[in-house]
Amino acid sequence: MIEILNPAEVAKARVTGALVADILQSLKQRAVVGTNLLDIDGWAKEMIHDAGATSCYVDYEPSFGRGPFGHYICTAVNDAVLHGLPHDYTLADGDLLSLDLAVLKGGIAADSAISFVVGDTQPAESIALISATERALAAGIAAAKPGARIGDLSYAIGSVLAEAGYPINTEFGGHGIGSTMHQDPHVPNTGRPGRGYELRPGLLLALEPWVMADTATLAMDPDGWTLRSATGARSAHSEHTIAITEDGAEILTLPSQ
Repeated sequence: MIEILNPAEVAKARVTGALVADILQSLKQRAVVGTNLLDIDGWAKEMIHDAGATSCYVDYEPSFGRGPFGHYICTAVNDAVLHGLPHDYTLADGDLLSLDLAVLKGGIAADSAISFVVGDTQPAESIALISATERALAAGIAAAKPGARIGDLSYAIGSVLAEAGYPINTEFGGHGIGSTMHQDPHVPNTGRPGRGYELRPGLLLALEPWVMADTATLAMDPDGWTLRSATGARSAHSEHTIAITEDGAEILTLPSQ
């Protein structure tokens, strides 16, 4: 299903997007050395409920996971990159943490992810991974405008990741979003320009470049959800929800302040 939102629905998406961004920034500030991943999940639950919103994750039960997910946020540490199931782990100095959050408010969902290094130790490899995903995300957003095609966005994202020297996995990528979290079209993190669905105003997309330092192969944890690099290499993940407008892309998942 591909949804095209009307102006009133896009306005609701702005509210949801700002909420997601604000929660992520609050969690980033609180995620310090000694913080437990289960505490982060609890804080996310509290903020979602206080805002009158609904988690997109708690009851999420897709074919690729051992569902339902049962938590409010994805917490991926170091070699974990996607669908990180919160568990009893205490963050250490130098850990690379990715937080991925999606909520529904006013009938419209928004989805965003950030990666950062916890504590004072800032390994160069981790900073490079994060920077590559952020630059790739910016390139994908810049390519998103009416008349462009999904392949144009994928090509822009993949070009940045490939230039940085990272292998690219196409099993998981960006996606349409609207009244539900995951919709068509799929937005791979590499592709050919001029191919795929043509963008038009009112379309919402969640773009999410992610990479692993030395492999494109994923391995599943015994929890049935957490995906890690098959080699144990570190990974990073950045994501924004955008709205296609007459003038280009509007980033919806920016903090309200």
